[in-house]
Amino acid sequence: MEKQPTVVFHNVGQVYFPQSRVECHYSLTSDHRWSNSDWIGIFEVGCISRKQYHTYTWALVPEGYTEGTSVNCCALFHASYLPRPSAVEYQFIYIEKMGKLCARSRPFTFRAPKPLEELETLKEERGEEDGEEEDLLLVITKAQLLQSQLDESLKKQADIHLALDVAKEEAEKQKEDSRKARVAWELEREAMKQEISELRANMKHNCEILKKIEGNHKNVKYSQENLTSELSKLMVEKDESEQRIQELEEDIKVLNDREKEENSELERLKERVKKMSSQMKHDEEKRKCLQREYEAALVDVRGLQDRLEASEHVAESLRRELRELGIRQGHTNTELHQARLQVAQLTLQLSEENLVLREERANWTLEREAYKHAAETDANKLQDLSCEVRRKEEWLQEERMEREKIEVELGRERDCTRVLQSDSKRELQELKGGLRAAQKEREEQQAEKQELLIYILQLEQRWEVETESKEEVPTSLSPGSSSEDEENVSSASSRSILSSLFLSTPLERPHRAETPVAETPASDTQHLLPLSLCSEVVGSPMW
Repeated sequence: MEKQPTVVFHNVGQVYFPQSRVECHYSLTSDHRWSNSDWIGIFEVGCISRKQYHTYTWALVPEGYTEGTSVNCCALFHASYLPRPSAVEYQFIYIEKMGKLCARSRPFTFRAPKPLEELETLKEERGEEDGEEEDLLLVITKAQLLQSQLDESLKKQADIHLALDVAKEEAEKQKEDSRKARVAWELEREAMKQEISELRANMKHNCEILKKIEGNHKNVKYSQENLTSELSKLMVEKDESEQRIQELEEDIKVLNDREKEENSELERLKERVKKMSSQMKHDEEKRKCLQREYEAALVDVRGLQDRLEASEHVAESLRRELRELGIRQGHTNTELHQARLQVAQLTLQLSEENLVLREERANWTLEREAYKHAAETDANKLQDLSCEVRRKEEWLQEERMEREKIEVELGRERDCTRVLQSDSKRELQELKGGLRAAQKEREEQQAEKQELLIYILQLEQRWEVETESKEEVPTSLSPGSSSEDEENVSSASSRSILSSLFLSTPLERPHRAETPVAETPASDTQHLLPLSLCSEVVGSPMW
């Protein structure tokens, strides 16, 4: 696949006039790497070397060009450097700084304009001083006309490009302004949303507060009924706590007795440990005595070994065997048996020697057997003593573990007694606080009851004044009907007054209403409500 060129030529004509300049239009793609050493030359078609150019010019780029972008460019060839008119075909060739050929244009020729065909007439108007106008006819070549038109179009194109750049800048500014306005609008919108959410949250909070207030109002109504039952429960709990305190005191006494018994037992264990330590010291002394006896026996054995070495000076071979037997003293009975067999073999080999050596060997065997027997008895004694010492140490360790367990149990029981005592004290303090609070509430209830009685007396006085004023009003009805109406009116007014009273004040506890009548002053007994009115109030609904 053929590689795409990085430079492309545009608007290349078939014929150019050497009397006017030539414009070469080309485009640089994004893959092209432009350099200020790039150049464009006019070559004959079929040229072999890049040195065969007729003329050249530098390949320029517009200002602000950045590498890696596509751009349209234009190069100018002046008329003085163009080739003469002929039938030879030429072409534009773009060459980079390294001498590499990047693009070729289509072929074109240079020829002179014909005298009549290439001339154009232009009419120009000139103004005279007297105001008359005069028309002038100008004859120019068509190339010059086209060149002038091309210059004008290029100027217009440049102006259009400038206007386009200005329009792009204004569009970018408008986009930036719109973006900023949108950001500000988004911020304002978020603030409004946050404010709306806060208002909704406040409204929800207020609704919850109203619901809580209504619930508290209902709870207050029900709590007034439950306080009496709580007081009775508190009294029962007080009795139970006092009984429990007595039981705890008895338990504390029992624990104190147990602690004394355990202390006495601990003392006995201490005495027992002292006895065991003294016995261990005695055993240790006994073991040291046995060890000294064992060392004396070892000394005797060494003396016997010296005697054996003195007897072995007779024969070098017998001396070696005796040394091996001395080294193998601590081996097992099997090794001793093998040694006896070897000694028997040696005695058979040395049977031809003198009788003195046989007698010395027999004495040596007897002494060795005695030493072996003594060593075995000492070893058995040491083993028995070590076993006894281990048993004593194990027994002492068990006694120490039992003592530690007893001490741990005593500590736990002491902690339990302390916890029980602290719990009983805390419960006593809580009961005392509850009794004080109940007593305080009872005093407050009595004060509220006194205020309620004063308020009832005031209402009774107002009711009497209203009844007196109603009796003074003349009526045209019959006496029976008027009395009934007055009774109805009085009962209705009393009910309304008392209902408003009970609605305005919260329900009192049942034990508040049980205050004796004797507590009220004697001067106020005449202002109490009539019994009939109280019965009507009791019979009428309060809510």
